Amino acid sequence: MLAAVLETQRDVLAMTCAGLSEAQMATPAVPPSTLTLGGLVGHMAEVERAWFRRVLAGEDVPMRWSRFPGDDFGFDGPADTAYDAWYEESARSREIVAAAPGLEATGTHPRRGPVSLRWILCHMIEEYARHNGHAEVLRAAIDGVPVTVDR
Repeated sequence: MLAAVLETQRDVLAMTCAGLSEAQMATPAVPPSTLTLGGLVGHMAEVERAWFRRVLAGEDVPMRWSRFPGDDFGFDGPADTAYDAWYEESARSREIVAAAPGLEATGTHPRRGPVSLRWILCHMIEEYARHNGHAEVLRAAIDGVPVTVDR
């Protein structure tokens, strides 16, 4: 159930960005904020990579854009590669979740210590839900097209 809810949140982000050009993905649409949809998608790629690959699976992979954990976590990453990175990281996250022995599987976060897959999934749902709200506002400011999500 948790994995399915997370997948729905990923779908909402994909639908929110659907049909936009690279230039639109790189547009800071709500001044004075510099946040872009591309930056937001890049952030979600970093978050997927951090929680599923680095924390849960213990993979020794560098972050894609962040210089140190928590600095900007991809918000300022290149918009032209953000969507592909997010797609790749989401796919790898799905593989890691599918291979986990159960929701009590744990990984170690450098500050929080041991965290379960259950906790990570709940955290990721919350992370997507928050940022999907931001994405919908950005999308509306870019082209006025409402995001339609079949819920």
